[in-house]
Amino acid sequence: MAKQAPQSDPAQDAPEVSAPQHAAAGLPAVGHSLRMAAEQMGPRRTLATLLKVNQPNGFDCPGCAWPEPDKTHTAEFCENGAKAVAEEATERRIGPEFFAAHSVAELAERSGYWLGQQGRLTRPMLLDEGASHYSPISWDDAFALIAEELRALDTPDGAAFYTSGRTSNEAAFAYQLFARRLGTNNLPDCSNMCHESSGSALTETLGVGKGSVSLKDLYQADLIIVAGQNPGTNHPRMLSALERAKRAGATIVSVNPLPEAGLERFKNPQHARGLVGHGTKLTDLFLQIRLGGDLALFRALNQLILDADGGVDRAFVEEHCHGFEEFAAEARTTGREEVLAATGLPWEQIEELARLVLGSRKVIVCWAMGLTQHKHAVPTIREVVNFLLLRGNVGRPGAGVCPVRGHSNVQGDRTMGIFERPSKAFLDALAGEFGFEPPRAHGLDSVDTIRGMRDGRVEVFFAMGGNFVAAGPDTEVTEAAMRRCRLTVHVSTKLNRSHVITGARALILPTLGRTDRDVTSRGAQFVSVEDSMGQVHSSRGGLRPPAPGLLSEVAIVCRLARAVLGPQDSVPWEDFADDYDTLRDRIARVVPGFADFNEKVRRPGGFTLPHGPRDSRTFPTATGKANFTVNPLTSPEVPAGRLLLQTLRSHDQYNTTVYGLDDRYRGITGGRRVVLVNPADAAELGLAEGAYVDLVGEWKDGVERRAPHFKVVHYPVARGGAAAYYPETNVLVPLDSTADISNTPTSKAVVVRFEPDSGER
Repeated sequence: MAKQAPQSDPAQDAPEVSAPQHAAAGLPAVGHSLRMAAEQMGPRRTLATLLKVNQPNGFDCPGCAWPEPDKTHTAEFCENGAKAVAEEATERRIGPEFFAAHSVAELAERSGYWLGQQGRLTRPMLLDEGASHYSPISWDDAFALIAEELRALDTPDGAAFYTSGRTSNEAAFAYQLFARRLGTNNLPDCSNMCHESSGSALTETLGVGKGSVSLKDLYQADLIIVAGQNPGTNHPRMLSALERAKRAGATIVSVNPLPEAGLERFKNPQHARGLVGHGTKLTDLFLQIRLGGDLALFRALNQLILDADGGVDRAFVEEHCHGFEEFAAEARTTGREEVLAATGLPWEQIEELARLVLGSRKVIVCWAMGLTQHKHAVPTIREVVNFLLLRGNVGRPGAGVCPVRGHSNVQGDRTMGIFERPSKAFLDALAGEFGFEPPRAHGLDSVDTIRGMRDGRVEVFFAMGGNFVAAGPDTEVTEAAMRRCRLTVHVSTKLNRSHVITGARALILPTLGRTDRDVTSRGAQFVSVEDSMGQVHSSRGGLRPPAPGLLSEVAIVCRLARAVLGPQDSVPWEDFADDYDTLRDRIARVVPGFADFNEKVRRPGGFTLPHGPRDSRTFPTATGKANFTVNPLTSPEVPAGRLLLQTLRSHDQYNTTVYGLDDRYRGITGGRRVVLVNPADAAELGLAEGAYVDLVGEWKDGVERRAPHFKVVHYPVARGGAAAYYPETNVLVPLDSTADISNTPTSKAVVVRFEPDSGER
């Protein structure tokens, strides 16, 4: 019998506040994981499912992209991974009767948390033009409706095909092939809104837009710098790797505007010392940097390395690098006062970090969205690369760049061709394999897709997973843009806000999840994913699907392609849908590094993709070498009486999916509408602890963007900054405020003022 979903939507405007914690995981994490899993799945299903997570013959966690170690633990999952699995493997169900009972207007008033708690979607549903409720539709009729709308477009570029990072390699490859057979490169994805700045900077400087390190490198490092990242909440299994590195002798430095419990101390629940002891102290040096000050910090470190006797690895620079002299000349002009103003750090602390760097042969820098979501994000990451190149810390065991990506296959989707600006080499390979001329003009990324919908240029929006409305910036603009579409389609496992902010017509297509068995007429199928470190491995679900007739993402794409492109299309879509090996054979001939794909992906642990900078110190850049870059020092301008807001996740959250209303490590329970402010800043601005305020965004366009009714929490945030959860504060991020080059929304750099609570909700 299906478990009962919550019927009431709990209040989210009365959070309680206690002191933040100083250690992550331990027994509380175990208890919280098991309790939430049991609520969704029941005890027996919980045990059977969680023991298959991230196992060689199991399924890949639908949460983050952190890699599996060579030897997995029996319980190879973290607290937030358990929550993600529980929500997918839940016994709660949403059928036609649910939609008959709830109008779209009513559902639009519910919180994202409530919507996600209702359970797994079981039937294709149609919201017809002018209708108030979704109603059931057959698969064939759904595909015919989409085909009708796509064929009616003046140009294929009137459609956009969005991809979430949870989409498998096989589904992603078929999806981009369909879009390009249709005639468009409009393939926005979630990476556009998070790590696009990393890919842009790394492609330019190293020639490969991915990280260069493996888990083994982390274990061998002398020094690990974790900048703009909170692994305790966002990538909890990374804490195990940091603990192992620490026990092997590594020094760990964290650079962040907020202290985070997971980087202070880790109580590893895999070991007795983590369950009953004090755990492992991880951070040796904490630099509480001002928002947006990371470029200045790494510039200062580079200056100190240049000035140190023997600081530069001259042999590496001369043999493998380009642009050193121009970079060095610019770096030496940077003034100390400029650095101190941008970072908010004492110079002595910067010098302390420089001494650690100069005393270390093997250095890794890890980062996430704290670096990527600023206007100057790409220059910041280029400066990080400068820092590593100076001492030869690329292509050396135990050293390198480590962008820590979010969703479990966001990197694999890009490898498979989910990219609005594909390379000529990829398109040539696609053309050669499938015998057609793919479109060459660049398509739309996520921000440009919103602009296209807003302006009437994009009339059909198709999403393979994700929650685009909640993930997008400038919420009111994004929602209005979505409503201008002729048709919106979402392939999903669960209900979310994007299903209730619709075009004139809307479809919900339910799909199999990672935990579900996938059986076709040719037998049991499996898919593959690529983790954050370029390791490709298989994923096999084992649970009975939540309803008969559910289709996999691969099958949905292939059946849609046949319906749209017609019987004359030469691509064997039916074979792809029935036997994923046939699809992998084609991937092997198109995508570099995937030769013998079917054989290699069946090996325990899968296989590692080639990476020239890491493997052989070869750099496929425009110069043929690793490129030093010149990055003018900039920092956000914040008027007096304002603060710079960063959006962030709570601990009961993964991306836009909210699992609960608590943020245990930060001491917040029972609500999400809180704004964290340094007590000194709060005193200057007259923000009393516990007062309710409206956050009002300020940007050069003069448009008022307001997030009402937030409780002020005095918190040890770096001076001049504030923090609040997304998606509630995405309304404050202007659509046109994006990072230079990457076009990523500047969600970590929102100028806000505080006004008395307006009483809005």
